[in-house]
Amino acid sequence: MKRTQFLQDLIKNLSPNLDPTPYVYCTVAHAKYGELERLKPIVSIAELEGLTLVVPLEQAKAENLDYYRVFQRITLKGHSSLEALGLTSVVTSLLAERGITTNVIAGFYHDHMFVPSERSDEAMQALKELASNPDS
Repeated sequence: MKRTQFLQDLIKNLSPNLDPTPYVYCTVAHAKYGELERLKPIVSIAELEGLTLVVPLEQAKAENLDYYRVFQRITLKGHSSLEALGLTSVVTSLLAERGITTNVIAGFYHDHMFVPSERSDEAMQALKELASNPDS
């Protein structure tokens, strides 16, 4: 499938940035927004079962929160619209081809991907290669 010029331009400007902080996904059963003021997640989502939080590993340990895997956050620094068609698909497909799990959170200005810590360098390399050759 041929990529549009707009998508190629977005890919060229990915500028992936690896956050050195290790993060974990936690869930707090039956919790609602505002009940856990001491926690300062970088991502949270309310689900029927409770709140899912993405917090730094050290905070999860200090709060005795259960988690199962440690992730690193890669921020795609190039500005991407919330309506940018295809960027997330291209990036997640690329990493999936390499067997790298990717959880994507779209912020207003940037996309943030959480990849297993032990694969973060490999994910960064793949994204840099993609940005240098956006039409492949």
